[in-house]
Amino acid sequence: MIGPRLTAVIIVALLAGPTAVALAATQVGIVRPTSEPARPSAALGAQLYAGNCASCHGIAGAGISAARPGAGAVPGAGPPLRRVGALAVDFYLRRGYMPLSSIHDEPGDQRVLFSDKEIRSLVAYVAGLGRGPAIPHPVPDPANISDGFSLFTDHCSGCHQLVGRGGFVTGAKVPPLQSIAPTQIAEAVRIGPYLMPRFSRTQISDRQLNAIIAYVQSTSHPDNRGGWGIGNLGPIPEGLVAWWIGAPLLVLSARAVSRRRRSG
Repeated sequence: MIGPRLTAVIIVALLAGPTAVALAATQVGIVRPTSEPARPSAALGAQLYAGNCASCHGIAGAGISAARPGAGAVPGAGPPLRRVGALAVDFYLRRGYMPLSSIHDEPGDQRVLFSDKEIRSLVAYVAGLGRGPAIPHPVPDPANISDGFSLFTDHCSGCHQLVGRGGFVTGAKVPPLQSIAPTQIAEAVRIGPYLMPRFSRTQISDRQLNAIIAYVQSTSHPDNRGGWGIGNLGPIPEGLVAWWIGAPLLVLSARAVSRRRRSG
């Protein structure tokens, strides 16, 4: 039995042209061509887009502004992708933020479902829909870590914490940054995914962005000169240690002193 998602995929594929018809659904929910070329190409990207993106983002990236009647599990309501360039597509796919199982889900770190070849093909296809920002190529310099620390403190630490360990803010989860590639950090700064603010080059220059990334890379192995870092998550774990370990020890010490004074 063909489900509503695959039905929509087949319709979109037929409208997209003969190169996008030979599609097959996989067990993980991704629709792929029955045979793929050896190298990435915009043609392969067009087929992958028809099978996995067009049901929400529309044919040729036109977008779908409202849910379609009778669409079942594929309500649409995806933003247009024309003139978004390669930057946003590369970020969302390589972080596993797309495709979403529901338009109401918060984009988060999921299992990346496309291969590198498929991601490069999708990026080439969407970038060809209209001129837009390209993928950045940051060059972090360890000599600028102190500047990066200052910039990170001003612009990023309010959500990501001082050493980039992430956390929670109202309505969103903030990921730790240590495992994120420099290119993806640069992409996130320029895009502003989900609730994260977007920073233009007038707000954070490319040189400053390189310094921020250099600082983030330095936090992978922080120097905890004060002793136990407790995961470097900031004052919350320190407070928990104070309440759960320090306070009982103080109570036991006070009771021991009291007993000695009574016995003396």
